[in-house]
Amino acid sequence: MPAVRDRLQVLSATIIVLAAISTGAIAQKKYDAGATDTEIKIGNIMPYSGPASAYGVMGKTEAAYFRKINAEGGINGRKINFISYDDAYSPPKAVEQARKLVESDEVLLIFHPLGTPSNSAIQKYMNEKKVPQLFVATGATKWNDPKQFPWTMGWQPNYQSEGRIYAKYILKERPTGKIGILYQNDDYGKDYVKGIRDGLGAKAASMIVGEESYETTTPTIDSHVVALKAEGANIFISITTPKFAAQSIKKVAELGWKPLFILNSVGTSTGTVMRPAGFENGQNIISATYQKDPTDPQWKDDAGIKNFDAFLTKYFPEGNREDLFIMTGYNVAQTMVYVLTKCGDDPTRANIMKQAASIKSLQLEGLLPGVTINTSATDFAPIKQFQLRKFRGERWELFGDVISSEVGE
Repeated sequence: MPAVRDRLQVLSATIIVLAAISTGAIAQKKYDAGATDTEIKIGNIMPYSGPASAYGVMGKTEAAYFRKINAEGGINGRKINFISYDDAYSPPKAVEQARKLVESDEVLLIFHPLGTPSNSAIQKYMNEKKVPQLFVATGATKWNDPKQFPWTMGWQPNYQSEGRIYAKYILKERPTGKIGILYQNDDYGKDYVKGIRDGLGAKAASMIVGEESYETTTPTIDSHVVALKAEGANIFISITTPKFAAQSIKKVAELGWKPLFILNSVGTSTGTVMRPAGFENGQNIISATYQKDPTDPQWKDDAGIKNFDAFLTKYFPEGNREDLFIMTGYNVAQTMVYVLTKCGDDPTRANIMKQAASIKSLQLEGLLPGVTINTSATDFAPIKQFQLRKFRGERWELFGDVISSEVGE
């Protein structure tokens, strides 16, 4: 009997150990669709064609950066399978591509999808499916709404905040000026206008003498620029994507108009806007940024820019380092890698959002000194700082201090 009892005790102990091991294994590794022991499948939607195609280089940069990560061993032993589709900056097409990524490709998340109209079109779907719509490539304020949309998070500073910063600058430099605003007729453009009006406060009514909106399907915005000049504006604010930003710069020069010219940050790439518009036409334009410009001589010995250049040389040699959208793709891809690394062996959709909402003072190689990424469960706006800059010669020159864009600051 003692022998039988001993065997039973050994058997019981073995069962307990096996149970503990299997439970531990289950606890250690958790997966949703799109993740395995060896792979993390990430979806992306970009306008590789259409009126906002200049932004498509961000998707190409991200693909190159993930190739770099894979070549270096992946993330926690898992390689990134990056699937990026073109939506031509068309909301119906974005919906089609989002459904394909989630239901057919079965990606773990959709990362950095571009455009306010496109992301607006898929936001409800992504949240109903409980699939992360993470680090969206648009600064609309609606992405910072964790109560209503817990699966959607922005990345760049929001447009209303940037608009308030321009208003502060105008009130300081041209307090009696007359403002003409050109803006894209959607949430992207309207967010900027709201920020400008909020920043001007009671003076908005008297200072803003004209507002002209354009549709993304229009071939040219020339007539709108002419109309704003005719209104007597001596301050021109161009809230435009790259194609129309370059058009607005050219038209202002062609008219011989000399307003204080403010250009929103998303339309200021040296390579895709300022050079095509003509450097001579872009002199003294004011904008704001939160990223380092690789062409700025002050960063020539900067370790982050050296790493960026090494990345371009090895993984994206066709990339134009004058194109600031490449820097954006580089920075946001690094943010994604940071979050996935923090997920460890729990690359589930819920944990991805949890880690994305727990970032504290993250400094990226391509962000300006003093600009850090911070999020929380109630704050889905990762970047909240800007620095003003002016276009001189063939590049942007920073001036002033890094400014917080938070309301009340």
